[in-house]
Amino acid sequence: MALAHTVAVTVKPGSKKPGVTTEGDALVVRVRARAIEGAANEECVRALAAHYGVAPSKVQLIRGSRGRRKAFRIGG
Repeated sequence: MALAHTVAVTVKPGSKKPGVTTEGDALVVRVRARAIEGAANEECVRALAAHYGVAPSKVQLIRGSRGRRKAFRIGG
């Protein structure tokens, strides 16, 4: 059984080039979706799941649902 860990990310909605990158020591998730009605959060979950190689159901938003700085629980 894999242990869950928490990841702090900065989300950049409305990006032309989506993906997960690092800038310095920060994890940055760029998504095409705009921050309207949770669309960017949903796309961010899918991007993190693909990045870590887990199912989207194993990625949970735990803090920052309305801001650009968020914390996610991965795995578990």
